[in-house]
Amino acid sequence: MADKVNLSELLSNLTMFAGVPADALVRVAGESRVRKFRRGQIVFNAGDPGDSLVIVVSGRITVKVRSADGGELILAIVGPGGVLGELGVIDGGPRSADAETLDETELLFVPRQALVDLQREFPQVTSSMLTVVASGFRRLTDATADLVFLDLPRRVAKVLLDHPRNDAGAIDLGLSQEQLSHQVAGTRQSVNQALRGFERRGWISLAGRNVVLRDVEALARFAGDLS
Repeated sequence: MADKVNLSELLSNLTMFAGVPADALVRVAGESRVRKFRRGQIVFNAGDPGDSLVIVVSGRITVKVRSADGGELILAIVGPGGVLGELGVIDGGPRSADAETLDETELLFVPRQALVDLQREFPQVTSSMLTVVASGFRRLTDATADLVFLDLPRRVAKVLLDHPRNDAGAIDLGLSQEQLSHQVAGTRQSVNQALRGFERRGWISLAGRNVVLRDVEALARFAGDLS
């Protein structure tokens, strides 16, 4: 029961479950399961049944699409407290993308039927879930616009600006340059060239996968993101 209570607390922190009583979330947690994954392990593939909501307890997941010739485009990186699989829960359809772990990862799988039952009991869950889906669609629309209208160095700059950083401006991408290239639809060589260009201008400094933003305003001006 203690584990179920801890999982229900995790659920209560999610926007889609706002206002749902604790006892109902304990019930949902009891119908769910936690699974641990190694780094680089497939969570699901496009076309798999969308039979559960997936919540990241720890670690990170990349959500990606693949071309027929093996090319990859990372649509999102989902960290702790993040959710994926909402579309399948809503419409019962298959997964629309692949999901793969970036780190050792712990995931909570909430069965679709448990959520359907919860929606019947608490209709506000449906509205909250649609809000989450709309937010994700908006982010995907913005990312698509960047791919179409921004050149690769500006796409790299926006990815750097989107990462949380400490007081010293340091961010840990947690991505290889190959993985970063899949996020910005480029090549590893072109991403490296962009990063080295930023470093020469004094905007960033590089140390492996760690990046320190030295001049955030200049980088934002270059990316066209001064909001």
